[in-house]
Amino acid sequence: MRVLVVVNPRATAMSERQRDVLAHALGSSSELQIERTANRGHAAALACRAMRDRVDVVIALGGDGTVNEVANGLLTDGVHDAVPALAVVPAGSTNVFARALGLPNDPIEATGVLLDALRHGRRRPISLGRLEDRWFTFTAGIGFDAAIVAAVEKRRARGKRSTHALYARVGVREFLRWDRRHPMLHLDLPDGSTVDRLFYAVVANCDPWTFLGNRPLRPTPQASFDTGLDLYARRRMGTVSAVYGFGRMTRKKPKSTGGWGVLLEHDLPGFVLRADEPMPVQVDGDLLEPREKMQFWSVPRALTVVI
Repeated sequence: MRVLVVVNPRATAMSERQRDVLAHALGSSSELQIERTANRGHAAALACRAMRDRVDVVIALGGDGTVNEVANGLLTDGVHDAVPALAVVPAGSTNVFARALGLPNDPIEATGVLLDALRHGRRRPISLGRLEDRWFTFTAGIGFDAAIVAAVEKRRARGKRSTHALYARVGVREFLRWDRRHPMLHLDLPDGSTVDRLFYAVVANCDPWTFLGNRPLRPTPQASFDTGLDLYARRRMGTVSAVYGFGRMTRKKPKSTGGWGVLLEHDLPGFVLRADEPMPVQVDGDLLEPREKMQFWSVPRALTVVI
């Protein structure tokens, strides 16, 4: 079995020891190669090369950004039988994708689970979301959600460390700055109907959407790697409505229907979001350029994961 480990050396929870443990465990039964990423896009390039070289498994050792790059690299030529299986050792600050798969958040524990899955041949096909030419594993956000990511990235560029506390502070500031009077987003559904006057939207490929520390935030509790895309959108952005909506996300068993100021759609094969002016967009926490029109698809069984 040929295995490539793509390592993000800047991942917050990664150490040399983890790579040594992984290499020692896999080396006796696999042709193992370890590659460090050097810059943005490098993980995607490494994964693309592995796919075209017919590597069997590509392991992403890093956070959600590394996983997203690896997934996009593996699917450079689209979905086909020769795409390597994806495995994950979570080493970022949040690790939404790995935790949604049921992996431990600790990288050492997750490595043990991964090694057992490799020994026993455990695989699981999962759906992915696609925003035009960009794949995403767990979420995309348009508007307010993406504005938070943009503001955090600016602070990280100035040397701030990415933490849950930073996201919380930035989220409050962006909420107070956001235009909460003029909804500019429109949703075109597969049945031909249109929903207007939306403030922002979260597109989910799984549940939960993200984590605040160890607490999952669940705006779309029915979302799954085995179904189409789910959509959470806000019709209201008043303070009371927003606080109620946030509280609803934090429940252990949140309602799976729309509520006060919320539009909730489940298991969509695809849809279009249109904005009156360019709005910020993020996929799996990675900021994209602002867009006015966004075409989304769900792609069933797009990747096989080792789990």
